[in-house]
Amino acid sequence: MTWQAWLTAGTLITMLGTLASGRLSADIALLGAVGLLLLAGIITPADAVAGFANPGVATIALLYVVTVGLRETGAMSMASARLLGRPRTALQAQSRLIASVTLLSAFTNNTTLVAAFLPVLHTIARRARIAASLLFMPLSFAAILGGVCTLIGTSTNLTVAALVQQHNRQHPDRLIPELGMFTFTPVGVCVAIAGVLYMLSLGRRLLPNRPEPFETARDARQYMTAMRVLPGSPMIGQTVESAGLRQLPGLFLSRIDRAMETVTAVGPEERITENDSLIFVGVLESVVDLQKTRGLVPVTDEGQPGVDRPSMNLVEAVVSPMSPLIGQSIRDAGIRTRYGAVVVAVHRHGHRLAGKIGDIEVEPGDTLLLETGPGFARRHRDSSEFHLVSELEDAAAPRHDRAGFALVVLLGVVILLSTEVIDPLSGALLGAALMLAGRCCTPDQARRGIDWTVLLVVGGSVALGKAMDRTGLAGTLAEHLLASREALGPIGLLAAVYLLTLVFTILMSNNAAAALMFPVALAAADLGGIPVMPLIACLTIAASAEFITPLGYQTNLMVAGPGGYRWSDFARFGGPLTLLCAFVCVAASAMWFDVPW
Repeated sequence: MTWQAWLTAGTLITMLGTLASGRLSADIALLGAVGLLLLAGIITPADAVAGFANPGVATIALLYVVTVGLRETGAMSMASARLLGRPRTALQAQSRLIASVTLLSAFTNNTTLVAAFLPVLHTIARRARIAASLLFMPLSFAAILGGVCTLIGTSTNLTVAALVQQHNRQHPDRLIPELGMFTFTPVGVCVAIAGVLYMLSLGRRLLPNRPEPFETARDARQYMTAMRVLPGSPMIGQTVESAGLRQLPGLFLSRIDRAMETVTAVGPEERITENDSLIFVGVLESVVDLQKTRGLVPVTDEGQPGVDRPSMNLVEAVVSPMSPLIGQSIRDAGIRTRYGAVVVAVHRHGHRLAGKIGDIEVEPGDTLLLETGPGFARRHRDSSEFHLVSELEDAAAPRHDRAGFALVVLLGVVILLSTEVIDPLSGALLGAALMLAGRCCTPDQARRGIDWTVLLVVGGSVALGKAMDRTGLAGTLAEHLLASREALGPIGLLAAVYLLTLVFTILMSNNAAAALMFPVALAAADLGGIPVMPLIACLTIAASAEFITPLGYQTNLMVAGPGGYRWSDFARFGGPLTLLCAFVCVAASAMWFDVPW
């Protein structure tokens, strides 16, 4: 090999070691490797930034906007409630999640599906009182496993199908069968079943179990909040238990105020009626979840909910000793007139507050959870009236009235991407535009919802693939594979194609790895005297089924941050799964396509 190839190999090994150690984030380590190769002259400036002009990167960014629309309307909460129900244990949550996602991903774009589930998993984890880290990685892996079962399940399958068509056009004398919708389904289903069984048995014990911070904090701030049941609310007539109001962690329904009575000892079988005022005491995250619950609105200082709640923000403000609010009740303090805000919850350290929110007299050190218009935190952050003002990230309430529209947009995007009516970028762009035009989210929310780290990693990985190709490093690895074909035998050759594709998938994008290995598979079929289809099946599935690193598939990158995963977590949970899928794929391909043993 040339010195350029050796330097590229050393850079890649160093990058992977750095990522495995957890010392640098994925985007910094990968861009550092790209920078080194650029300075060495191995890749050009155009090569270094080519990945960011890749339609796939823009497609992922636009799908994040679709996800924001689903989150801000509460649409995914509604859909997931039907799919996942209210699991009580980690095994129940994992079983329902993995089964649903594996089935759906066979006919749905993986990235879209994972993006759609991301907003709701934290809520499901909190309500089931399990760590979110037990769900996010199974979400990504289940989507990958389902995707290998059909032609439209993943973009990698479509890429290989396009390569087959291109080969047949260029070599009409050496035609190979074109890929249909279910060409690899028998092999893919075997891989998916093995992977699902692993994740629900031995594998689940290898997942990191990192409880959410609020679950472990014994001194968490306790807020008091009051929520009114709106006319037409889906909760009317349900019991407290069936409405899910006893499943938010760190939250206690202390009483129910009605026109003619007050229920102080609220049992799980108590039925909810229209205009009930539900008084809760609990931690901030659960109180915020209540603000987003369909059919509930906060009972504010004036007894009515704030106007146009989806355009409002939630802000925490700590009352200072110099505040003019001190000594006044929240109702009489004129907070709406003075600040353009309403109080939706109150925290007083060390005290359990009683009575109605409007009757509470403000004291120094009280923390008020306010529903405010935009700009409140900026205007009052340095005010002498408050010690501290901090704005929460999400809006005060979802746009529940737009949830149906958001689900229709999601369904349309899924159909467009799955049937190839238009290209993925155009489909994602249309979906994002409709989410914004349909007021499912604001432009600011859309910008904040994009995970820029994922985009940097996906874009930068293209430059690494170019370096491997340009220096001949990829070709050298392929030559060694073909040189040992006689010693390997037919089954060994299938395994070697699978494992080499797996290595390339770690180092570059899935589609790039498949494209690089496609001519190698054709040459291996000719020289090894075996059918080409089992080799194509192995390289196609291997290009998707890499679970050892977050770089293995873009959905792994999407869940790495929300799940709080380290690189070692992927290796521990995904390593055995990767080897299992390799074994099952090679064996199933050999049997289905009659490869001699």
